[in-house]
Amino acid sequence: MIPVSLPVAYVPLVDAAPLIIAQDMGFAAAEGISLDLVSAPSWSSVRDMLAFGRVDAAHLLSPMPVAMGLGLGGVTTELVAPYVLSANGNVIGVGRTLEARLREAGYGFDFTDAAAAATALAAVLKQGGNAPVTFGAPFPFSMHVELLRYWFDSTPLRECRIDIRVVPPPMMAQALADGDVDAFCVGEPWGSVAVEQGAGALMLPGKAIWEFAPEKVLAVRRAWAETEPHLLSRLMQALWRAGRWLSQPDSRTTAAEILSRPEWLGIPPELIDRALSGRFTISTRAEQREVEGFLNFHDGAANFPWRSQAKWIADRIALANGLDRAEAQRIAGGIFRADLYREHMAGGDVDLPGASEKLEGSIRHGTAVASHKGGLILQPDRFFDGRIFDPIPDEC
Repeated sequence: MIPVSLPVAYVPLVDAAPLIIAQDMGFAAAEGISLDLVSAPSWSSVRDMLAFGRVDAAHLLSPMPVAMGLGLGGVTTELVAPYVLSANGNVIGVGRTLEARLREAGYGFDFTDAAAAATALAAVLKQGGNAPVTFGAPFPFSMHVELLRYWFDSTPLRECRIDIRVVPPPMMAQALADGDVDAFCVGEPWGSVAVEQGAGALMLPGKAIWEFAPEKVLAVRRAWAETEPHLLSRLMQALWRAGRWLSQPDSRTTAAEILSRPEWLGIPPELIDRALSGRFTISTRAEQREVEGFLNFHDGAANFPWRSQAKWIADRIALANGLDRAEAQRIAGGIFRADLYREHMAGGDVDLPGASEKLEGSIRHGTAVASHKGGLILQPDRFFDGRIFDPIPDEC
């Protein structure tokens, strides 16, 4: 049987791994499909390819389909996210100038404490006359921006003059080196590339701000999900098996080698391995830091599209853009499609959660929850400031 070809767009990042591995390792072929993976230079390119039918599915920033559903961004095609490709995976870094000022002030770059990092950075900025600083981020509607804003709003950084500028991930290191941005939040391997090029140092993993942030989703057009349910099911099954393979420690060396190939990321495998293993070199001083669960493709129901996560994203976007927050949450609940996940992943090895929403930020340690097979343990999802997000219930 000839596999059905599915065009899928992605940005060259480590968290595109489930798509790349599904195709390269045969998980897609086992489902009777072939992924025609189309690399894109920016997130707007991915969005447009998906919205206008150039591809059938896409590796997409989790807030993008939510923002589109709220009427933001200029593209009105209805997208849905029936599957989360990855949780976490971002790093926050600073350029050489800010790095030097932070070190002079005694900051130790411990890579764990978001509150202490913000306090140190705010003090340095205020000592410099509170001149404006620019953070690079890959897209206006991204988890990068939402994590940064949450971090700023909850710390002394709210008193500083900070702008956020859009820089495509592959260009982030050069933008930092050229002084176009003073700091950044970006997905790997591009933070590690900035360190290797001597452009700056890493301060924090995004996980230090929100321990279980939905980073990238599989996005499809709503109409395609309705007219091609069998293809969507095959694609999701292939991705789930690829994510499970990626979650095994003994797969990391092979995964890094595959992802490093010129046709995929074109980055040395040792840089890719940092994200897969969570073992980072954070500066040109060769300082080492380790982050457990830095990037999650599978464990703890990482692939489940929790409506409560979509509602948190929508609430933050509505707050920033002057929209009705309750209405934004209502709309978002229909974009992360837990119902489609249940429909297409039932009957196999997947343990489905009993609920489709939860209190975001309430899980402090691995917690067993009601599930279809009775073996599901959710991972910690704490916000660094201890707040808990209680989503507005869906109307019956």
